[in-house]
Amino acid sequence: MTLLVDIQNPQAYSELPALTEVERWASACWLDEGAAGVVIRVVDEAESRELNGGFRGKDYATNVLSFQYDNTMLLPEPEMDNQADIDYLGDLVMCQPVILREAAEQGKTQWQHWAHMLVHGLLHLQGFDHVREIEADIMEAREIEILRGLGFPNPYEAD
Repeated sequence: MTLLVDIQNPQAYSELPALTEVERWASACWLDEGAAGVVIRVVDEAESRELNGGFRGKDYATNVLSFQYDNTMLLPEPEMDNQADIDYLGDLVMCQPVILREAAEQGKTQWQHWAHMLVHGLLHLQGFDHVREIEADIMEAREIEILRGLGFPNPYEAD
């Protein structure tokens, strides 16, 4: 039960969660028995807005976007720390400014919101969704359970 994490930080943001914390959060929501890799790209609002517009038709920067790897396209899987015998789960694109702004607006610490957005995005990569109310209830319950196990409060309740 291993989830290898590769973080891309093209904007060179200095205030990010430590890699060990990101790996701990990611491992807590990895539901598979095998090994896999995920790339987390931390972006600015311009890149988030461009990706959100191009892939979702939404003209604004968003907190997290999930891009599940589709091996039917027959593209080579990216190498994750030279681990040739793992599956590639996909990419998370996380927008640092939006995450920090939302944390402040919601009265959360930045690490609470980072953890929540990471868990949320990784659950999307594993097939969870929140389009329909029943799906949202299932996904939110799973998020709450995972975050509680990591020592974080329910992200959907106000303090």
